[in-house]
This record gives sequence, structure tokens and C-alpha cells, in this order.
Amino acid sequence: MYKNKLVSCTCCIYTNTINYLNQLSESIPPLFLRLILAYEFGEAGYEKLHGQNWFADITFPFPFSLISPDINWQIATYFEILGAIALVFGLATRFFSVSLIILTIVAIATVHWPAQWANLSDLWTGYRIVDENGDGFGNYKLPLIYMVMFLPLLFGGAGKLSLDYLIKQKCLSH
Repeated sequence: MYKNKLVSCTCCIYTNTINYLNQLSESIPPLFLRLILAYEFGEAGYEKLHGQNWFADITFPFPFSLISPDINWQIATYFEILGAIALVFGLATRFFSVSLIILTIVAIATVHWPAQWANLSDLWTGYRIVDENGDGFGNYKLPLIYMVMFLPLLFGGAGKLSLDYLIKQKCLSH
């Protein structure tokens, strides 16, 4: 009988813990994703805002190749800064997630993708954070991680601790 009570109590604790974590899952994980992505993209935008335009030496993929490097620089800078601010507050999260995913894809294609690769082994070599040796194999690991981090925000939204959630609740109450 004592063993049954112990098992029952353990199951009760487990169930209560899981229920509590499930309740938090709609607010805490999206908040932390938004904050870390906001920091990373905000920092990049701030550096561009106060730095030199190095986009002139880059070949952009279509349709960005139709735009001048100066305008591409401005687009990247302000999307990173405005996107970071929006992510902090959880405002237009899905829009900025898509926008920053596109910006990241362009960054991978122009800066982080291997300059040369003959096989999948060479391509895999570029799956790293930095290109220390300048060997031409790229460094697309971090941008790829950022894109994957955006997916829950794109498909699940900003979470309960966001302006998006407050706006949704306000619209549903009318």
C-alpha cells in the first residue's frame, strides 16, 4: 500500500510539473527566442548604422542585385534595427521573422556560403561559426541557427508575453 501511495504521489508531482511547464511554454520560450534574436540582429544593425558600407564588394543574388549596394546597406541596417525593436516587444513578430529570415538567406548567399566546394564534404566544412583560415569554405552555421530559431516565432507567434498577443486578445473581444 505504501508503494502505491509513493507511485501515486510521484505521478501527481510529475503531472503537475508537466502541466506547469506546458502553461509556461506559451510565454517563456518565445520571449527568450525573441530577446536573443533581437540582441543579435540589433547588434548587427547598430554596427552597420555606425560603420562603413562594405556591401560594394559583394555580389548579391537576384532580385537584390538590381538594387545598389547603398540601398541594400540601408535595407539591411533598418530591418535589423526595426526588427530587433519589434522582436523585443513582440510586435509584428511573424512579419519580422520572415523579413529577417530573408535577410539571413541573402547574408548566407553573399557572405557566409562557401566560395568553392566540389562535394558535400567540402560544403559541410562551411558549417562552422568562423572562417578562421580564410580557406573559402564559408561559415554559415550561425546564420542557419538563427533561421531555425525564427521558425517557432514564424509558425507559433510571439507568445503570450507580447504586444501581438495583446492585440489578438483585443481583436477577439470585439
